[in-house]
Amino acid sequence: MVTEQLLTWLRDSDPALRWQVERDLLREPPEVWEATRARIATEGFGARLLALQDPDGQWAGGAFFPADFRGTPPDDPRSDGTEPDSPGPDAGQPWTATTWTLNSLREWGLDPAVLRRRRTVELLAENSRWEYEDLPYWGGEVDCCINAWTVANGLWLGADVTGVVDWFLDHRLPDGGWNCEWVEGSTRSSVHSTLNSLKGILAHDIATGGTEATRAARRSGEEYLLERGLFRRLSTGEPLAPWVGRFAYPFRWFYDVLNAAEYFRDAALADGTAPDPRLAEAIELVRAARQPDGTWLQARRHPGRVWFEVDVAAGEPSKWLTLSGTRVLDWWDARTR
Repeated sequence: MVTEQLLTWLRDSDPALRWQVERDLLREPPEVWEATRARIATEGFGARLLALQDPDGQWAGGAFFPADFRGTPPDDPRSDGTEPDSPGPDAGQPWTATTWTLNSLREWGLDPAVLRRRRTVELLAENSRWEYEDLPYWGGEVDCCINAWTVANGLWLGADVTGVVDWFLDHRLPDGGWNCEWVEGSTRSSVHSTLNSLKGILAHDIATGGTEATRAARRSGEEYLLERGLFRRLSTGEPLAPWVGRFAYPFRWFYDVLNAAEYFRDAALADGTAPDPRLAEAIELVRAARQPDGTWLQARRHPGRVWFEVDVAAGEPSKWLTLSGTRVLDWWDARTR
């Protein structure tokens, strides 16, 4: 399925995507993909976001929401995970503030030294406060997803986020995962919150080697997803909802089986373990979404204000999703080669 034509199409991309194609699909030597990766700071998507940073270290004047935003939209991480199809660029969660921008730059592979030279960690410590109770930026707040991104971005940039890591150990729910609605009294985990929490803890374990406590927390969160096959209700075995099989890039905070499978790939590679066989049915959902030409189609764009679009409109072949789907299947299928 991975034809030369497909690889040529994928490689003709922004440096933020191209270097990953070169490393993960083309298996180019490090000197090739590292050179492409270095261009993120000066070309394309990465350079555009860097140019939009405010003098105080933030983007759009806010930590999680832009300074001019008022209210909590229905598709915020604190919601129940429904996906409203609201029209218009300002109908949903704005994606322009500091946390979302740092997430993109980190996930794209920007060299953190670029932001360190700008004193971004120090500036955010001085100037950025969470919209929730005006808490300091690098101290996190009460939302699992937000705290996970704070951990990942802080470790990437060299901030002290030890307290936020410890927060996850204290706020794991009895069923093994996490839920951003814990603050409202929820005692049952959410797949959205659990996946995002796992990503943050994995970033910690990769960066520091982890601790017995963080590794145990990660195993319990992984078990929460695995015992559901990534997409089924534990009580009935029925699919959670149609959105588990609708793939959209950027992933943002939304859960789907491709996003979850990418996490399990990253975790297995970091831990040096084989894929868990309980992923099999979810992997076949990913495989079934692949088009005859080897691409994956964009299912939707999550509504909300963006600095600029980084992927195609709904219904079109997505290079980002094709990269993600191809490397997940390559990883999974390699276990039987």
